[in-house]
Amino acid sequence: MLHRILRGAAGFFVLASIALALTHSMYWLILTAFVGLNLLQSAFTDWCPLKAALEKFGVRG
Repeated sequence: MLHRILRGAAGFFVLASIALALTHSMYWLILTAFVGLNLLQSAFTDWCPLKAALEKFGVRG
């Protein structure tokens, strides 16, 4: 369950930031880059800030 939430949140933030970049400001693409870098580092370290937050709220994977 935890991994599905993580993938869904990452997809949501990427799509939302692209939509905001197209409609408001290209600076929203910084959020897209942040999500991408976070996904990349979590592939190597198996640590993700959202995963830690969800586990604190009791979501188990």
